[in-house]
Parts: sequence; structure tokens; C-alpha cells
Amino acid sequence: MDLRRVLAPKEEIPGGLKMALGTLTGISFLALWSWLTYGGLVRPDFLAPPHEVLLAGLRGLERGTLLRHVQASLTVILSGFALASLIAVPLGILMGSFQIVAAVLEPITGFMRYLPVSALIPLLILWVGIGIEEKIAVIFLGTFFQQLILVSDVSARVSKDLIDCSYTLGASRGQVVTRVLFPACLPGVMDNLRVTMGWAWTYLVVAELVAANSGLGYMILNAMRGLFTDVILLGIFVIGLLGLLTDQIFKWIRRWLIPWSPAF
Repeated sequence: MDLRRVLAPKEEIPGGLKMALGTLTGISFLALWSWLTYGGLVRPDFLAPPHEVLLAGLRGLERGTLLRHVQASLTVILSGFALASLIAVPLGILMGSFQIVAAVLEPITGFMRYLPVSALIPLLILWVGIGIEEKIAVIFLGTFFQQLILVSDVSARVSKDLIDCSYTLGASRGQVVTRVLFPACLPGVMDNLRVTMGWAWTYLVVAELVAANSGLGYMILNAMRGLFTDVILLGIFVIGLLGLLTDQIFKWIRRWLIPWSPAF
């Protein structure tokens, strides 16, 4: 193996080396965690050792509570994210391509995307109640305006020469939008959806903060009241694993949908 090539910017490395380095990172993290807990450097009620987190997961699987929490959180995350994406992607493409649309949407988008979602929870409770609709609304608001501005930036970077060339070849305005503009935006849109899906997972605990009786965020908050750090860590690890799984699914969809575009 050529070490100079491996350490060079933007050079591909062998798949086996990627897997080995990732495995080494995981083992190092586990070793540090074990050293802190089994070595007595940190009290168990502040940081549960690995075997207690594993036992908490096995108990949750045996009782069925863990799968129930996972299902509830997935329903909230996927519903809110899908609803935000279905609206934000076409609006973002139009916003980045048509100045009249940008003039209408940019002020409210620039205002809303800086607001902390947690500050809107009291209003959401008044408007939609304390059911699953409120939780989906938190995920929606946490991702929609971010998607809108990111997708509009992707659309704005599409070359105007490409649009002019399409008109020269006889394309109508509708054909330019659907057959030229949208395919040109697709790689950037997929990348941004993958990024904002990660943001959606970070809003999960906030979404399940009020009047929840299931979900991973509820499980973490409930365990926090009793200082059950094994259950807290279990919830954190499950969220991380589910986030990693959705990230890999987005990578696979991107490779399948647009194989001609290099992934970042």
C-alpha cells in the first residue's frame, strides 16, 4: 500500500482499510469507556459500564418496550421528515430559480430557520394538541426551513447557460423545470436530504418532551428522572444506530437513483 497516496487529499483508499479504521475507532471508544467505568474512574450512576447498557437493551427487547419505543420514534421522524421534504424540495427549487418566488419566501425562511424549535412547543400544543401531531410538527419545523434554504442554494447554482441552451433547443418553460432544472438539482437535493435527516434525529428528544408515553426520547427523559444511566445510554446508542442506518439508506438511494453523480 502506497502510504503517500493514502494520505493525499481526495484520493480513494481501499475498502478494507476503511473498514479496519472504522473498527479500530469503535474498539478504541469501547476500551476508553471500559477503562473509565471498570477502572473506577467514574461512578456507575454517572456513567454505566458497557455490560449494564447491554443488559438494559436485552431487558427492553424481552419485554417488548424497546421495540415499541423504536417504532414510535420512527413514526414521528419519518412522518415529519417526509412531509417537510415533499413541500420543501419543489418550493426550494422554485425559490432558487425564480426571483419572484425568492422574494416571497426568503424573508419568512430567513426568520424561521433561526428560531429554536423548542420555543415553539407551547404554541404547537395550543394549535395541534399534545398527540402525535405535535411531535410530527416539531420534526417538520426543525427540518422544513433548513431544507428550503439548502435546496434553493442548490437550484441557484445551476448554470443559466444550461437553461438558455434548453430554450434554444425548443424546450418550454415547464419542460425546462421538470426535465432540466430538477435533474440538475437532484444530486444536491439528495445530499441535503441526507444531512437534514440527521438534524431530524437530533430533534427527537425535543419532539417527545411533552406528554409522550413512548419513543426513544421519552425513554431517555424518563430514565433521566431516576438517574438510570444505563437506559439513557441505551437510548442514545439506539438513536445513533438508527441515524447511521438511515444515513446508509440515503447513500444507497443516491447511488441507485443518480449513479452518474459522485457522492460527497
